[in-house]
Amino acid sequence: MSDPPAKPPQDETEAVALPVRSARRAAPQASRGGLGLVLVLVAVGGGVVTMALTGMKDNAIYSKPVDELLAQRDKYLGRPVRAEGVLVKGSLNRRESPCEYLFSVEKSGQSMPVRFAQCVVPDNFQDTPGMDVALTVEGALKADGTFEATNILTKCPSKYEEKAKAGEKNPHLVPTPVGVR
Repeated sequence: MSDPPAKPPQDETEAVALPVRSARRAAPQASRGGLGLVLVLVAVGGGVVTMALTGMKDNAIYSKPVDELLAQRDKYLGRPVRAEGVLVKGSLNRRESPCEYLFSVEKSGQSMPVRFAQCVVPDNFQDTPGMDVALTVEGALKADGTFEATNILTKCPSKYEEKAKAGEKNPHLVPTPVGVR
């Protein structure tokens, strides 16, 4: 019913030769494969980090107050930058053809002329007497000292709410004077 237990081989001719691997030889092959994987991952990771840092350096947009930007004019000339300041009273002009806005932005007594060659500006970007319009312009500083803006960002109108409670109107609700838009 049950098979008799197998007898051990009587001589060497009966024994089956099985390949024997020593543990000493198998370990280096496994570690070489793991080492190769680690080297590939390090190389790929290094490449990704290098590309990210190089791309960020070339495409970085600095944000500077107008006075600092003008003090370091050579450093930022022609580079993408954000300039922070306040709209100079009486400087806002709109041309119809070509459609563009010309104005000046100031900070700490330093003023910079800005050209914005688009027709659409934020609602609260108006030259209203008695109200300071804090803004940030994005673009590039040109060699002639003007700032070529590609975007205008104004501060949130909530800062004007206290003045509105005192009886003043919010600049984005005041009609535009004739000749200025």
